[in-house]
Amino acid sequence: MKILLLSCCAPCSCAVIEKMAQEGTDFSVLFYNPNIVPAAEYEKRKEENRRLCRQWQVPFIELEYDNFRWCSLIKGLENEPERGHRCDICFYMRLKRAMEYAKTGGFDAVASVLGVSRYKNLEQVNRAAAKASAETGVAYVAVEGRKGGMQERRQALIKQLGLYSQDYCGCKPRLV
Repeated sequence: MKILLLSCCAPCSCAVIEKMAQEGTDFSVLFYNPNIVPAAEYEKRKEENRRLCRQWQVPFIELEYDNFRWCSLIKGLENEPERGHRCDICFYMRLKRAMEYAKTGGFDAVASVLGVSRYKNLEQVNRAAAKASAETGVAYVAVEGRKGGMQERRQALIKQLGLYSQDYCGCKPRLV
């Protein structure tokens, strides 16, 4: 099975990418994150993802940066809290686009690390993935990025590789 792994950032992806590469999984990493602002932050995260993929010799794919479309889809939800309805729309948009790309790009399924962060609701990601999968006919493969030592491995890799770690998901800084 050839998998397209949707990556939001290198810190969330690193342990999953390492594990999939070590297991010999046939996969590529997809960077499709039109929610990330400003553009300089988008570029920084993209390049860190690319660097991570080189580490394990994993193909890296970048899709268009369509922040205008993302903004139009979440219009009126700008002040929603993290894990709110804005996230439903954002996850669905990104997963559906990933599945559309997978369908035409020779991939059998899509996986993602969108729910790896403790700030995200994994069930919310999985619901968006199920909806996008039903509409596109592309399978969604859930990958474990939190349990079984994956969080600890992720933290170790972030430190070991000196990965840039942002302090917000992309669409808007979290208020601390």
